[in-house]
Amino acid sequence: MTKAYRIGIDVGGTFTKAVLIDNATLQVVGRYAVPTTHAHERGVSAGVVEVFHAVLDRSGIDPRDVVFLAHSTTQATNALLEGDVAPVGVIGMAGGAAAELARAQSQIGEIELAPGHILTPGHRFIAAEGLSEQTARLAIEELQQEGARVVVATSAFAVDDNASEEMVRLAAASLGLPVTCGHEMSKLYGLAARTRTAVINASILPRMIDTAAMTEASVHEAGIEAPLMIMRGDGGVMDIREMRRRPAMTMLSGPAASVAGALMHLRVSDGIYFEVGGTSTNIGVIRNGRPTVKYARIGGHETHLSSLDVRVIGVGGGSMVRVREGKLGDIGPRSAHIAGLRYAAFANAEVFAGATVALIRPRDGDPADYVAIRARDGELYAFTTTCAANALGYAKSGVHAYGDPEAARTALMPLAALLGGSVEEIARGILQQAADKVMPVVDQLVAEYGLDRDQAMLVGEGGGAGALIPFVAERMDLAHVISKDAEVISSIGVALALVREMVERVIPDPQPEDLKAIRREAFDAVVRMGAMPRNVEVTIEIDPYSQHVRATAVGAVEMDSTSRTVISEDEARAIAARSLAVPFEAAYVAAATDRMRVIQAVIAERHPVRVIDLDGTIRLQRGDARVATSSVERAVDTLEQLWAGASSPSEMALVAGSHVIDLAGGLTLDQARAITRTELEGLAPDTTVLFVVMAGLRR
Repeated sequence: MTKAYRIGIDVGGTFTKAVLIDNATLQVVGRYAVPTTHAHERGVSAGVVEVFHAVLDRSGIDPRDVVFLAHSTTQATNALLEGDVAPVGVIGMAGGAAAELARAQSQIGEIELAPGHILTPGHRFIAAEGLSEQTARLAIEELQQEGARVVVATSAFAVDDNASEEMVRLAAASLGLPVTCGHEMSKLYGLAARTRTAVINASILPRMIDTAAMTEASVHEAGIEAPLMIMRGDGGVMDIREMRRRPAMTMLSGPAASVAGALMHLRVSDGIYFEVGGTSTNIGVIRNGRPTVKYARIGGHETHLSSLDVRVIGVGGGSMVRVREGKLGDIGPRSAHIAGLRYAAFANAEVFAGATVALIRPRDGDPADYVAIRARDGELYAFTTTCAANALGYAKSGVHAYGDPEAARTALMPLAALLGGSVEEIARGILQQAADKVMPVVDQLVAEYGLDRDQAMLVGEGGGAGALIPFVAERMDLAHVISKDAEVISSIGVALALVREMVERVIPDPQPEDLKAIRREAFDAVVRMGAMPRNVEVTIEIDPYSQHVRATAVGAVEMDSTSRTVISEDEARAIAARSLAVPFEAAYVAAATDRMRVIQAVIAERHPVRVIDLDGTIRLQRGDARVATSSVERAVDTLEQLWAGASSPSEMALVAGSHVIDLAGGLTLDQARAITRTELEGLAPDTTVLFVVMAGLRR
């Protein structure tokens, strides 16, 4: 039988890495890397093409056997940070009494993309009563004369009727200018935020269209027939057509690729994930098997760009040690990579016999307090957090950060002598300095997202994870895991990522028919982008305070499930037992659907729960809960009975087939009923469904 493969390419700060994955087993069968081409005239996309060809040339596979190809990109983020954007002209529109307010809200002032980089859009306003293709064309020509190379069309009520924005699109197309319409970026009310989002998207549109054309041409020339997919900042992928339309959605796609890899590779339900690079660490949250997402803020302003809620910390596996006034000072922000030095832990111990300490400036203008170890041959080596972890035994054999512990200890001896401490004391002090930057962020995220500390796990990704995460986990008394293939986990995440689309509306008092409509819109959107209808899942969330209704659809483009093993009941119990840290015998099946098993145990009068699907993924976990079994026919009645027994605001989840539907978050009973009816529509009346009732409801 013909083999099929998936290729995932991730653009990192130092290297652009690719993995080749067997589509049947999802095992990594090849890995490749080239230096990231920041300085190339085509930017980092040149490296994407280079590593893509390396995969084909070195693996010997037939390009026709590639069924999925995707890459992350830093171009959108870099373009904004570097101010490499196109001048934008905005056409604002509204009629009647709304015109004056819309004129002000569509006139976006200066947007600070990064320190020293300001985007100032041009602006024209057309009252709806005078709007025509001719008046739109005249306004665009005026903006062109002022330097605009791309147009934003934004109308006060385009979320309900986008005809005026589409008219401007036609006028701009006749002049050869690319256009972003406000309704393409968001269906939420709020003209100022919607317009600002469209301006940011439009500013990178010309550059990203060129990039897309070059990359797509290379793929086609290689004979690959699979559609080219691009990683989004919210953890999914979109096809190249969508990237041409909404390139701003790719912002922060690197961290998104990492968490996608954690979800698919480690099957984590709740935890704090770390992508530890050489210079910095990205930290975020996985909640109920999904990464937490928020709206990005740019220049201090709200946008409608959904991206992972990622906190960036200036410490990584290659962060260099600093000494001030004879004492251990800061760690970083400069890294061995920036200084152009090798790690001491990756050298031979004998080169450090008689070594001395040198204090250097990694770059011009830096303070001369960064530690380098001068070997006996005169070569300088950096002493990093990775070196300290090797010296103390935290970096274990088999992880990317593991080097030569003896080399790390020998290299540290002259620094320890200078600072008047033992090798162990100085190494621990270095790791503590690094951990002090990380631990407050973990505490903040645990509190912000209501994670149960007994259930949360630290998930280490990236090449530097093995250096930093074990020490932080020990200090915080939390469980941790380092991903297999952590150094290429982002590339794996790209290769295994699902097509994703999110549709939002403001719907006061949403009814079942409203939820069905928005669910269908999200479903159709991911199918248009190539997801197979049979495995598309749609999750509906309602914010009872803002009346925002959000439908998030995810689905695989091409995923061969025929040869995968469905786990047995005992295997599910074993997975739950490991997660619960209890003996296998203590984990029992409390209830099940045709696609899920609910495993429980009793721990100190608590009844923790793990909901595990047939692939062995933990889809939901709670520290104390009970399970109520029902059927599609009786589901609403069961919901009402559970609701009536609540001693505090509801917090429960509905398990139906392979879906876990969150009914928490302050919903009203009517809203919970509407979601339940919508999710169960089309299922046979006698189909088993489950309610997982979290602590806070009376037993």
